[in-house]
Amino acid sequence: MKRREAFRKKSVSKRSIAGYIREMKRHALIAAAFLAAFPHLSTAATDPGKSPHVLLIMTDDMGWMDLGCQGNAALNTPMIDRFASGAVRFTDAYAASPVCSPTRAALMTGLSPARLRITQHGPDGKRFWPDNRTIQPPPSDNTLPHERITVAERLKKVGYTTAFIGKWHLGKEGHYPDSQGFDVNIGGCDMGGPPTYFDPYGIPTLKDRKKGEYLTDRLADETIQWMERNREQPMFVCLWTYNPHFPFEAPEELTAKYKGKEGPGLINPIYGGQIEATDRGVGRVIEHLDKMGIAEDTLVIFTSDNGGWSGATDNRPLRNGKGHLHEGGVRVPLIIRWPGVSKANEVNNTPVVSMDLTATILDAAGVASSDREAFDGESLRAVLGGGSLERDALFWHYPHWSFHKENRPGSSIRMGDYKLIRSYDDGSLELYDVSNDIGETKNLATEKPALATRMNTRLQEWLAETKAGIPTERKPE
Repeated sequence: MKRREAFRKKSVSKRSIAGYIREMKRHALIAAAFLAAFPHLSTAATDPGKSPHVLLIMTDDMGWMDLGCQGNAALNTPMIDRFASGAVRFTDAYAASPVCSPTRAALMTGLSPARLRITQHGPDGKRFWPDNRTIQPPPSDNTLPHERITVAERLKKVGYTTAFIGKWHLGKEGHYPDSQGFDVNIGGCDMGGPPTYFDPYGIPTLKDRKKGEYLTDRLADETIQWMERNREQPMFVCLWTYNPHFPFEAPEELTAKYKGKEGPGLINPIYGGQIEATDRGVGRVIEHLDKMGIAEDTLVIFTSDNGGWSGATDNRPLRNGKGHLHEGGVRVPLIIRWPGVSKANEVNNTPVVSMDLTATILDAAGVASSDREAFDGESLRAVLGGGSLERDALFWHYPHWSFHKENRPGSSIRMGDYKLIRSYDDGSLELYDVSNDIGETKNLATEKPALATRMNTRLQEWLAETKAGIPTERKPE
């Protein structure tokens, strides 16, 4: 009797296990069918417990037209182009500012330069003030205060190890990346550009290694070595290249390719070499993710801090360049690969801005902001999956003269297809249909006065809400 009872219990146990296995197979089939119907999703995207690695690459002064995948046939960027073929490339991506430090601060915090009161790429910009100016720019500092919480600090709280490699330009020693949430700082200091791109570099936070070595190659090596050492836990690494910022220096074997080929898309052969050197270094880092077997677990973002400087690169068909609120100064390359969320070889024309990248990174890592914190960007998860954003406008505030003194201090807003620029020296308005007039050749302010007024009012409300610093009338000295 006991033997029969034991056998019955064993048989029930076997039947239960078999039923459990059948049920699990049924759920697996349902999941497989779901993923087949929605290929932009994956277990990596839907598993809230899985934290992806994050590689945030930002070049310095790279123009919207400085890549082959952006349409420039004169420059050679095969590795970044290959990366773009497996990612989403945004056509209407914008830097938070037409100059570097404000964009860098915005990307670090998720807050607009106007809100941060970091609106210039130097401590005060006085050396850029024209003698005949009629207005006085507001005070500005490019130092990121410690009380501002950075994306690195937020990620460290949820278990990430963090590294900053490259150009910082957000304050002097004491405000370097290693005091702003980064475990490691390699090359980040207060310099806007390197004294030279060849070792010895003269960068206080980067030890010399091999005389004559090129800076972008060195930064790529440092990034790869750091990732190899830290791959066992979630990584957040910023590779913010100094290139292709001034000084114009490139390996001779690259520069030689472009000599005598000046024309549309190429102004300076050395700049061509710098772009290709950037492609070589950045591409090597991205491809190393595959070698480590973590490419499918890594969110990779590639962008620039502002538009290209017109004295170095050909920004056409965009108008003007770095330091200007026209498209050439703020529209930048943006390529995102988020396995399980983004699709391959996709082009997206949603207007997006630097602060969106901060929100996207935090979203990917599962970091939720508290109710007391408001960011000036939105996560791009929905957009990468074919959806849309909630906002209806983007804003810029650059109330300064840039280094070339050719711009006009102003603020700007884009709503839908239209972009409005307000200049502070005379209060004039420029209104462009940037979807159909990307070169901003026709000012529609007098042709569409109601729209210009509505956008100007909305811009003014935003400036008041962010407590932006506004130029004042210059008083006689």
